[in-house]
Parts: sequence; C-alpha cells; structure tokens
Amino acid sequence: MADIRKIVKKVIPTTLFSTIEPYGHLVESVLANVRYGFPSKNMHVIGVTGTNGKTTTTLLIQKMLSEAGLKAGVLSTVAYGIGNDIHPQIEHITTAQAGILQKRLRDFKKAGVEWVVLESSSHSLAQFRTWGVPYEIAVMTNITYEHLDYHKTFERYLEAKRRLFTLAAKHGRKFGVVNAEDPNAQKFINSTPRGMTYGIGKGELQATKVKLAGDHSTFTATVGKDSYNIRINIPGDFNVSNSLAAVAVGREIGLTKKQIEKGIAALEGVEGRMTVINEGQKFKVLVDFAGTPDAFTKFFNSIRPSTKGKLIIVFGSPGRRDEAKRPVQGEIAGENADELIVTEEDNRDIDGDEIMNQIAAGALKAGMKKDKNLFLIGNREDAIGFALTRANGPDDLVAILGKGHEKTIERGDIVYPWSDIEVTKAALQELLKTKKK
Repeated sequence: MADIRKIVKKVIPTTLFSTIEPYGHLVESVLANVRYGFPSKNMHVIGVTGTNGKTTTTLLIQKMLSEAGLKAGVLSTVAYGIGNDIHPQIEHITTAQAGILQKRLRDFKKAGVEWVVLESSSHSLAQFRTWGVPYEIAVMTNITYEHLDYHKTFERYLEAKRRLFTLAAKHGRKFGVVNAEDPNAQKFINSTPRGMTYGIGKGELQATKVKLAGDHSTFTATVGKDSYNIRINIPGDFNVSNSLAAVAVGREIGLTKKQIEKGIAALEGVEGRMTVINEGQKFKVLVDFAGTPDAFTKFFNSIRPSTKGKLIIVFGSPGRRDEAKRPVQGEIAGENADELIVTEEDNRDIDGDEIMNQIAAGALKAGMKKDKNLFLIGNREDAIGFALTRANGPDDLVAILGKGHEKTIERGDIVYPWSDIEVTKAALQELLKTKKK
C-alpha cells in the first residue's frame, strides 16, 4: 500500500510540503488517522516524555499494566507490541512517523488493546505527528538541553514537551505525572487539572530507604499513608526516579499495591539501558544509551562511586545533530573516566575527525592527555575492541555509551547493520580466546 507521505506529496507539491513544515506533518497525521479509522479513539493513552528516562519509564508502565491483566500495548524507542509479545523497534526514531504510528495503533485496536503507553518525543509533539491520539495521562521524566539543532531554543523545546500535558488536559483522566526535582516542574504541573509529583527527595511520591546494587535497586515508595516495596532490575538512582513515575501511574488507574510492586519487578531490563555484558571476562562491561550531557552526569553519578578500579568509557556523537553538546560531554567524561576512547556514532556526512576533535577538546580541558588516557579511534568496532584490552582486574568497568539498543550505524549516506551489544560480545569472545592461547 502507498505510504502516507507519498499520498500527501501527490496532493501538496514537494517544495510547498517542505515550506509549510511542521504543518506538512499535520496533514500527514490527519490523512493517516482517516486512513486507519482514528484507531486510538476509544483507547486509554498514556504519554511519556522527557529528555532522559522516557523509554525505561514507558516500558515499566506497560509491563506493570500487562502483569495486572490489562490488555496493554507499547510504542517506544526500543520496542513495540502487546503484552509480552514485544518486537524490536527498527526505525531510528523515538516516535514513529504518522503512517507507521497509526497503522500500529490500528493493529492494537484489532487485537483488543485497551491501554497504550506511547513514548512521545519533542519532535513528534512539535510536528503534530501524534495528532488524533487522545492522551489522558501525561508523564514528564525530566527536561534538559537537547535537540536544539531542531528546536533552536530551550524554551521552544520545553514547550514542545509541555504540549503533551496540554493535550492530556483535554481527554479522559486529565492527569499529569511530573518529576518534582526538575527545575521546570511547575510549568508541567500547571498544565493538567490533576496530577502527582514524584522524586527521590522531593514531591508527593518519594523514594526512601534506597539501596543501589550492580544490577538492580530496591526502595520504599511513600505517598501519604501508603507505601510500596519496589525492586527495579535496572541499576542507577535515575531508574529509581523512573520507577516512581510508574508507581504514580499505577495508583492513578487503580492498581493494587501488589500489582504495582509485582509489575515493576517483572521488567527484567531494557535493551541498551545499563545492559550488563558478561561473556566470562574478569572485568565488568555495560552498554547504555546515554547521549546527552544530563544523561552523562546521571550515568557517572551512578557508576563512578561504585567503580573501585579503572572506569573506561567509549562514546561518540552523531553528525547533523547538536554540536554544542560534544565538548560538554567530553569534559564530563574527562572529569569522571580514567580512560576515554572517542569514536564514531552515526557520523552521516559530517567529518568524523572533526566530531572526535570537538569531543576531545572537552576531555583535554578536563585534564586528559592524548594517547595516555585519551584515545581517538574512528572505527567504533576497533574502539570497543581497544577499550576492552585496557581493562584488567574485576573492579574495572568498560562502558560503551550512545547507541544502546540501536540496530544500525550511519556512515556517509549508507546505513549499516550494527549493535553495540553484539559487537561487544563478539569482541569479548575474541579477547578471551586470545588470552587462552
């Protein structure tokens, strides 16, 4: 069947289509809704937005609903599906284009889905890609500087995120869930008639008795006289915050204490989010999607205190995206890592050496020295392999950041199959074979 975008371009000339953005996307969304019969009309839709943490929060909520016996579908950066029948998300995008989004919602409707948890990016909200979707619960994980290459200013980025809440204020429960620890929380709180704030040290719903381990966290979530004993199988205090958001949603839709606790504990992990790789090596290895200054700060605040040995970091920065964050992330990594290997990450048509040098400038500012604890290796596979050789004892940790779950890498105009997880596993296996010889 013809793609919705092709149909639109038959009606609107290509030059005009590009000129009237984002309204070209709005036309596309309207046509997609008409074509697929406004599939989400009678569904309960929970939207999750934020700079970081929205994927984990989205999957936590959907898992919790499914474990409680509700027919729940999920559409996220890493996966989509119904109940436990979850498929990897191939598109290199958080919220799918309108045609794909509405088709999947139509498939959900045919399967009898009543609840949908939709990860909603700032791009999709600004471009009206989710037009016609009746959000009734909106969740905000945090808002920090990101995607300014598209939005141009932080204020416009913030307003794109807040649009999710203004949309939710028009339907069903009209309920907002807001991270109280975010500096912009009040703007989101004021955007829905009802809501709940959460945070580790602030908000109506708070985490106490937090215990962080290498592969999970436990804590008590308290709100008023109610308390929940929560275990989340993804490490990091930022994931404690993400699971608080899920608790707030569970309370709002009437799940029991047992259903909330069991549902959050049932999620074994999220691909590419603090994913531990163990092929029998002596040292620790993990893959994470962290790709913004805020995500880097949260990552290092969580990992650095518990890493007694060397902390070895591999990351790059995508071409044709926000350049300003590159030296900032380099500096953050330089201040926290013992060794840093800078490499490619979807260079696209941008000079890879230029990108690496921009990152390296930040690391050098933090006091790192080239070819001593700062290395620039253009090929990502080679960079990962090199990083693994720099680890020795059981207290060392190698972390590969930036791509997480993604299944492709873009070099020039060509998209190649790729997986940080699989490449790292293969490199570890080869390293272990070499050591046995």
